[in-house]
Amino acid sequence: SELIKPYLGSKYKVTEVPKSLIFYMSKHSGPVNEIQWCPVQEQSHLLLSASMDKTVKVWDAVDTGCCLKTYSCHSCAVRAAQWSSCGRRILSGGFDSMLHLTDVETGKQIFSSKTEFRISALKFHPTESNVFICGGFSPEVKAWDLRTSKVLRVYKAAVQQTLDILFLPEGREFLTSTDAVSRDSADRTIVAWDFQSAAKISNQIFHERYTCPSLTLHPKESVFVAQTNGNYMALFSAQRPYRINKKKRYEGHKVEGFAVGCEFSPDGTLLVTGSSDGKVFFYNYHTSRIIRTLSAHKEACVNAIFHPVLPSLLATCDWAGEIKIWQ
Repeated sequence: SELIKPYLGSKYKVTEVPKSLIFYMSKHSGPVNEIQWCPVQEQSHLLLSASMDKTVKVWDAVDTGCCLKTYSCHSCAVRAAQWSSCGRRILSGGFDSMLHLTDVETGKQIFSSKTEFRISALKFHPTESNVFICGGFSPEVKAWDLRTSKVLRVYKAAVQQTLDILFLPEGREFLTSTDAVSRDSADRTIVAWDFQSAAKISNQIFHERYTCPSLTLHPKESVFVAQTNGNYMALFSAQRPYRINKKKRYEGHKVEGFAVGCEFSPDGTLLVTGSSDGKVFFYNYHTSRIIRTLSAHKEACVNAIFHPVLPSLLATCDWAGEIKIWQ
């Protein structure tokens, strides 16, 4: 993309809150569950989307706003999808219990496997590009190796469903958020794991009686944020014992049972989240105050993500199948 070239190799500038709509992209016929910019900077004009309409799509979301390719390898809703670190493959998991690794250019499946459960969360290991973790409607979370197409490790938690997975820096530890608050106590809502040994490090991280549909890591500081169904985001230390910061709470948006995603801007100054009323909320990370809201969608806005290279370019998606690009 010619628009991205001038920014490559230069330091990321300050993030501003986007004001105007650039592209309105609506080729999905069902809710969009996930969007992700391509992690390779030279190809970061590409945006991946995964939808309840059983498809994964790749868009040119910087220059044209056009859908470049549609992948229809799943027979049910696609709940999770991720770019590989090289940007040439897409890993996807769905309610058909299938895992697929698809070649972006040819659309062929490089790896496919049936799991014993419907998949709701997938994450590549941050340093081992062939390893990923997969969770869903099961008490177990599994680490897979794409080179052998086999399960490397199984992490056993007393839960019914994994909602999200977050690797901590270096990938030695990771967190899972689960739906385990239905019991008498609110432990096990966020569980920390040792990646290598599969040992549970802690399940006493978040004590409120809310599930956390999404987790996100700060790009510069050793903290992470959990989106909660209590209509607020909570801030935690990303180092043991992962204590909650009781002084900061990001509230004002609505979650209301949707898997609403949240993310930091690349410079770490803003925290952005969707909202079940269709708005996007921008919070000052340091003060936890709302800087601005954007009336982005008519239906629930389930994700809002800043571009990794272009300052202040934002992608949003909603429950009606729409994707919008803002600047």
